[in-house]
Amino acid sequence: MSLSSSSVTEGTQPSAAGGHQYWSVDSAPARLTRSLPLWSAPLVLVIFSVMSVILLFAINRVPVLAQAFPNRDFVFSPYIGTHSVPLRIFIVSFYVAFSTMFGSSLRGKIRFFLELLLYYVLVVGALDAINIVGYRLAGFVYSLHVIEILSGLIGFFVFSAKLLDHGSMPARADAPFNRRYKLASLVRLTIAVALSIAIAVGVDRMDLPLVLDLRNVALLGGTGPGVFLFLPTLFFVLYVDGTLQAILRRRSAFAPPVTVIVPAHNEAHVIARTIGAIDSSAAVYDGKVEVIVLNNASSDETIAVASAALSDARHLRGRVIDVPTPGKALALNRGIAETATEFVIRIDADTQVQRETIARAMRHFSRADVGVVGGMPIAPGDGPFDRARTLEVLLKHGYYQVAYGAFDGTIGVPGMFAAYRTALVRDVGGFVQGMNGEDTDVSLRIGELGNRVVSDPSVVYVSEVPRTYKHLREQRMRWFRSVYHVSARNRTYLDSWDLSVRGKVVLPFMLLNSARRAMTVPLAIFGALHLLLAFDPTGTLTGQAVLAVLLGAPALMGAFAALANGRVGALIGLPEYVGFRLLRSYLTLESVLSIAAAPSAGRESRDR
Repeated sequence: MSLSSSSVTEGTQPSAAGGHQYWSVDSAPARLTRSLPLWSAPLVLVIFSVMSVILLFAINRVPVLAQAFPNRDFVFSPYIGTHSVPLRIFIVSFYVAFSTMFGSSLRGKIRFFLELLLYYVLVVGALDAINIVGYRLAGFVYSLHVIEILSGLIGFFVFSAKLLDHGSMPARADAPFNRRYKLASLVRLTIAVALSIAIAVGVDRMDLPLVLDLRNVALLGGTGPGVFLFLPTLFFVLYVDGTLQAILRRRSAFAPPVTVIVPAHNEAHVIARTIGAIDSSAAVYDGKVEVIVLNNASSDETIAVASAALSDARHLRGRVIDVPTPGKALALNRGIAETATEFVIRIDADTQVQRETIARAMRHFSRADVGVVGGMPIAPGDGPFDRARTLEVLLKHGYYQVAYGAFDGTIGVPGMFAAYRTALVRDVGGFVQGMNGEDTDVSLRIGELGNRVVSDPSVVYVSEVPRTYKHLREQRMRWFRSVYHVSARNRTYLDSWDLSVRGKVVLPFMLLNSARRAMTVPLAIFGALHLLLAFDPTGTLTGQAVLAVLLGAPALMGAFAALANGRVGALIGLPEYVGFRLLRSYLTLESVLSIAAAPSAGRESRDR
């Protein structure tokens, strides 16, 4: 083991922020984020609730408005049927509430709200205009509950799109692109979508008690079972496809030399365990393993503890390099510069690999088209959030990531453990600095360069789960902001004419889903207000529907993912997971509130 000290850029070493081991310069990138008081999100919910009551009262009790909008929502054309919740009122109420807390100037708040409202009205107004034309020409009228669903989804996406425009975001970067696999990915996804629609519509037409029950507990605009079942069916079809591909895909024995880089900021309390776990995994790996610990502006004994642990290791050789300038990406890029092997693995300093982890990950590189390999983090099991986190990772990494892999749509491989072809990391510019989500960014760009991004649930490792609410809040706000940071930096994938399933389908879905999650708590509040105030005597909303938002299909999917991964014991954490999902939604609201507003000049220069 050798110890060297060098600096990437000039800088000073700060002390641990407030004594929190989990806090670093990467927690809230300067310029892109703002300090968020704990009262901000509750105030948004209060303003939202007041606005919702005002609009619900006005459209139901003010004669002029009640006559102009007989459907008891801001709907501008006749539709058949009813809705459970007037989602256009909901969306407008949320836009008002969020805009009051976004940015620092009154002018900026008004401009943001007006753009949200204008784009939303234009799109839903176009839907209503098409319906009017269809009614006048052919007597055809849409179903109101379908229009309400579309109105909600449009509201989600408009919110994320305008937040990208008005938020302080990373500058757009050149986007590496290769057409390899892109057409095949699109064809595979199209077939899965068509099959899922057929199954969902078939179920919707069945006269079964379960179908009626699904209608009764729906909240998002009176969602029919066909719509309710479409996404779960699609992910199931893709999961089966991805699993079959993984079984049929041959993985030859492959154990090349590999370098493991470990960025470490104030990790003296855990770094020895991390190195010991890597040593145990290296013992059953047939290739040579080198470990480079990158001490990143630590104020504790990280260097000494890591040096001692590397000296004690029996199955690897290693060294510690000092990177005094704060920044995880700086440390990672220094590690890439020091890597001499064809393959490199990045591991967080608080992640413990299992004995087979390295061997199982590296075997995927026997295929020349694989560029990135990730696995499934598991919780230590002794923390207050661990059981909920277990179901969360089983659903995301053991189910959804496999489904995305079926059509080469995987975007993010968590930096807790990720294996790369070293040359590809260099080809895409390394790890980006000064934003959240550098791990997702690099795997997205490697994938778009024409390489497969693999997520293998059998590549298991133990990753830290926050033990306090403060730590959880810091982690989740950082994670949830990353979808906007990554999308902004790689916006070319979104708006170019290149055929990119990740850019044209998966990234927009992630943005829409982020907005949906940020609005989950407000939607539950809105449903409860609509139910309790009972302004609309024709409404079909029930208490079960409001509970459905709190429970939701993902809770059922979490149970299914646990069973699909053979983790029956994880089901004991299902009640905690339901509550955890609600907390996660609230933290998503906080994360979007923490995005700083961009100066107009900065936004214009970024868009050029």
